[in-house]
Amino acid sequence: MAMAMGKPGVDGLGEAVGVLAAWQSDGAPMQLHPGDLGWFWRWGAEATAEAVRTWSRDGRILAVGLLDGPGLLRLTIAPDALRDEEPARRLAADLTGPERGVLPPGKVNVEVPAGALVHDLLSEDGWNADEPWTPLRRDLTGPVKDPGVRIEVVGPERAHVFAAVQRAAFDGSTFTVERWHAMAAGLPYADARCLVAYDDRGDAVAAVTVWSAGPGRPGLLEPMGVHREHRRRGHGEAITLAAAAALRELGSSSALVCTPSSNAAAVATYRSAGFRPCAEVRDLCRDA
Repeated sequence: MAMAMGKPGVDGLGEAVGVLAAWQSDGAPMQLHPGDLGWFWRWGAEATAEAVRTWSRDGRILAVGLLDGPGLLRLTIAPDALRDEEPARRLAADLTGPERGVLPPGKVNVEVPAGALVHDLLSEDGWNADEPWTPLRRDLTGPVKDPGVRIEVVGPERAHVFAAVQRAAFDGSTFTVERWHAMAAGLPYADARCLVAYDDRGDAVAAVTVWSAGPGRPGLLEPMGVHREHRRRGHGEAITLAAAAALRELGSSSALVCTPSSNAAAVATYRSAGFRPCAEVRDLCRDA
């Protein structure tokens, strides 16, 4: 049977989350993680289902994509199909054919794991490399040092605190208590935690959400931010250490995060918390 693209619907999101979790490994390139779907879930289950695409052959999902904003498709592929020609050519056709409806007309970006054959095919078709991002990874086999500040695991009754820090950490953020509850109701959040750090005056100064993909697999930080009024005081390092410790408690083998290479402050913060940079990655970009 030929490979076919589908939209899973709300009832099919569990299968998509499950295969994404199964594809995570410490030796794999940076790729779409169940936590990426979990963070998108703040818009609700229906919106998440509308943004997800799957490509299947003989009843098995071989690729999962997330339309993560206008003109951006984040795509990952089963590890044993990264260099498989049939899926690669079908994916390339679906991403380049305007009648396919996967990507809108005009300038678009596609995130593809390094080493995937579809990456080569799109490059041959005239797609260009976009701005570099730096993935960083921290091994979690050993203990994580104490962050040195009070850390709170956020539950429903404290969602307003997390939402306030989130908005104060990211310019233009529209995150609300309602978005937190939608995210927390999503399937991936069963293996996730929201953390808030407090300074010695009792002010909430930083926040992070961590996502496990299951024991023995890499976990993800998405997102991490420091309140704009409390920066350059070590709070980014503290909340990142707390995130790593939380993932270790959840059984994660390592912690992953990815940030624009141009954001030198973020790269430095993660490094200070024991994360090590990996080879830079770039989206593929098609101009209008």
